[in-house]
Amino acid sequence: MTETPVKAVAIGASAGAVQALLAILPKLPARFPLPVLVVVHVPPDRDNALAPLLQSKCKVLVKEAEDKEPIEGGAIYLAPSDYHLLVETDRTLALSTDELVNYSRPSIDVLFQSAADAYGPELLGVILTGANHDGAAGLKAIRDAGGVAIVEDPTGAYAAAMPLAALEACPTATIMNIDAIASYLSSLGPA
Repeated sequence: MTETPVKAVAIGASAGAVQALLAILPKLPARFPLPVLVVVHVPPDRDNALAPLLQSKCKVLVKEAEDKEPIEGGAIYLAPSDYHLLVETDRTLALSTDELVNYSRPSIDVLFQSAADAYGPELLGVILTGANHDGAAGLKAIRDAGGVAIVEDPTGAYAAAMPLAALEACPTATIMNIDAIASYLSSLGPA
């Protein structure tokens, strides 16, 4: 799919996100070498219960991202509720309470665009199920920077609006079902 080795994975999801992530992330091998940065739309007044849920199922570390934290391989970083998650050019994480983007904080576009700036062609972006268009501009930014763009097959997604918006903005993205996405990501790790 790309000649440049992938150094980081960014995933965005909204409606139906929990089931989609549970179908993908637990399949990553224990020695998965890449960082995985995840934005899921969570209401701002709710604690994010996703990190402990995923940690109970995954073989790699799952945690909420912390401001100024260095990005390490083999960890899944979740955007905290009501914070944008960004990647700085020195490949550390940053949290922000800036304005909502696409009615969302955290916003997938914010993560994807900042990660595209930091990683360029070494970034893999994945848009999963969701009921709005957040992530479409971000996925295009990843592709424009030479990175890999994958979109969940809208016909199998819990909510097709987000995958469809991503494909409209980034028509060269590769379309995969959830099982194929899980297999592809797992293949980026050790055998």
